[in-house]
Amino acid sequence: MTAPAAPPLPALTPVKARPAPRPARNRRLTRTALRGLAAAVVFVLSVFPVYWMVLTALKPNAQIQSETPVFFPTSLTLDHFSDAVHADGFWGFWRNSLLVTAGSVLLALVIALAAAYAVARLRWRGRRAFILLVFVAQVAPWEALLIPMYIIARDAGMLDRLSMLTLVSFMLTLPFTIVTLRSFLSGIPPELEEAAQVDGCTRAAAFRRVTLPLLAPGLLATSLFGCITAWNEFAFANMLIIKNQDDRTLPVWLSSFSNVFGTDWGATMAASTLFALPVLVLFLVLQRRVGAGLTSGAVKG
Repeated sequence: MTAPAAPPLPALTPVKARPAPRPARNRRLTRTALRGLAAAVVFVLSVFPVYWMVLTALKPNAQIQSETPVFFPTSLTLDHFSDAVHADGFWGFWRNSLLVTAGSVLLALVIALAAAYAVARLRWRGRRAFILLVFVAQVAPWEALLIPMYIIARDAGMLDRLSMLTLVSFMLTLPFTIVTLRSFLSGIPPELEEAAQVDGCTRAAAFRRVTLPLLAPGLLATSLFGCITAWNEFAFANMLIIKNQDDRTLPVWLSSFSNVFGTDWGATMAASTLFALPVLVLFLVLQRRVGAGLTSGAVKG
């Protein structure tokens, strides 16, 4: 005898996904619209001062001095840029700012790289206290240092000298550079250096050949932010350069840029645009590497 055949299974019908309730969809759309609106407001508030600066530098004097603001001028001019470039001392002050920025950033990179390596790779007594002091120096208000730095510069005979201003800018950028480079170094496995030492490299050679190339994005990121800090520094430059006006930097010069008739706003905005241009170009050139460096330091640190 053969067993009776099993009855065929009924065909499975696909279950249709239920559409999301309309109120939930509306809430999602509302949240998306609010986020987009908030992003647009932040963008406008951030970009409008820069737009107004460049626009004022390009507008004729009649439209600059108009009682009603002119947001979309009918005619543009480059005369203000010519006035700014040919103003007395413009290129000298540009050179001073460049020397102070380059000197302070290079000093900060060299000193901070050694300090960050010692903190991230070595174990020594007082390491935690040193890290705590660096963080305290990073969060301390720089306004509290104005009077002490003036007294130190005066007693050391360093007033009206670019070297003193370079040291001050170096001091302002050093804590941030140490903290950031320590984060990057902590993200690089020390086993890479140990493997190079097994192959015959010294500790210094292993760092130079293995770790330093991997640290390039972090060096670029910290260099860029150090450049921005030193390039825009005003308070210390205005306080430490008193008598020798030829050693002023561009931010101090811009604050006193005027003619016999008062403040020339067109030329001032043109000079401000030229002042902001180098850092902007540097950021655009290094944007990808800086973004990768910041992400690496944030995730691996």
